[in-house]
Amino acid sequence: MGKVTVGLLGTAYLCLASALAVYIWRAGGGWGPGVAALVGGLGFAFSVHGAVRRGIDAESNALEISSLRRANLLLTEQLRQMSDRIEDLAEDMQEEAARQSEELTSEVRVLEDLVQRMSQGMATQRSRRPVAELVTAHESTTELLETVRLALTENRVDLFLQPVVALPQRRTVFYESFSRLRDKRGRVMMPAEYLEVAEPDGLVSVIDNLLLFRCVQIVRRLARQDRKVGIFCNISLSSLSDEAFFPQFREFMAENRDLSGALIFELGQDSFEARGPVAARNMALLTELGFRFSLDKVTNLDLDFQELAQADVRYLKIGADVLLDQLLDVEGRTSLRSLRDLDAADFADLARRYGVDIIAEKVESERHVIDVLELNIAYGQGHLFGEPRAIRDSVLTATAPPVEYAVQNIRRTGTR
Repeated sequence: MGKVTVGLLGTAYLCLASALAVYIWRAGGGWGPGVAALVGGLGFAFSVHGAVRRGIDAESNALEISSLRRANLLLTEQLRQMSDRIEDLAEDMQEEAARQSEELTSEVRVLEDLVQRMSQGMATQRSRRPVAELVTAHESTTELLETVRLALTENRVDLFLQPVVALPQRRTVFYESFSRLRDKRGRVMMPAEYLEVAEPDGLVSVIDNLLLFRCVQIVRRLARQDRKVGIFCNISLSSLSDEAFFPQFREFMAENRDLSGALIFELGQDSFEARGPVAARNMALLTELGFRFSLDKVTNLDLDFQELAQADVRYLKIGADVLLDQLLDVEGRTSLRSLRDLDAADFADLARRYGVDIIAEKVESERHVIDVLELNIAYGQGHLFGEPRAIRDSVLTATAPPVEYAVQNIRRTGTR
């Protein structure tokens, strides 16, 4: 309560008390001036006491409000600090999760390298076995060949798909398909186990044919769902060179030429460079139908892009590590060991001028993504974006070729 307000109230109370005293004195009734003044004084005292009490109460309320405001400000500050700590904790958890993910993908990569080295070492050991051991090896090879034949005739062929994403959005635009055979116990057999015996016997063409059949069915299912994605389907050099197999292959593709925009045939760089006139002619027959090609396992970057364009090769898959190992500092600029006169960031643009897109495969970490983007590469593939996953049984059943489809092909290969 302000001082002016208190003074006005005091004056008003004094006037009222004086008026009361005069009234009592004039009213008579035996009341003298002293009694009237006493009554007036008591009334004035009570009035002043009430005003003072209200002032004290108001001041006390103001102090309580001020205290509440300070407590509210303190609580708000504590809440802000707690929110900051929660955000810091969330960031730390995200960074830890990313680090663990990178460590996991790196471990997977190391395991893959170890498996590859182990298989190479086993192949070397087999080549050094004495004659007595080769007899046993021949018997096991015969059993393995029979296992492959049974897996094909009994439709124990699984289809795996791995996404290929557009960078930097990481939107899936392609899938790469893989075929995996299962033995009678249900164990998945990797290609390194059976290709060595399947290729001489002509069974690789049968596997290619089964994979192609399933890829065609998957593309059609995706098209019905209005999902505009393409599928890379592996094809072996032996299939392209097989003059008995290829006419049937081409006939099947002619019946499905409407899928030429979504189905890309893929073979390794070594196979492409080793192709003979028959394989080159058969590739040209497929391009006449509108189909395109992709090269994977690219290690030599000194490429003839004009030759690739003539063969309708539209994609090159190069390992992220291969690309990074090629980087070289030349007079303050980054170039490639194979192309020292070209800036590393211009390599992808050079390929695009010939209608070829680069896909960085085996991308295993976020660091790889940053490095690949700095090279202006538009697509990525690897465990970071998604591991190869088996198509569920219901889809496999719907896309399974008739049993006769594999049996007829196997019989044909057996007549060689």
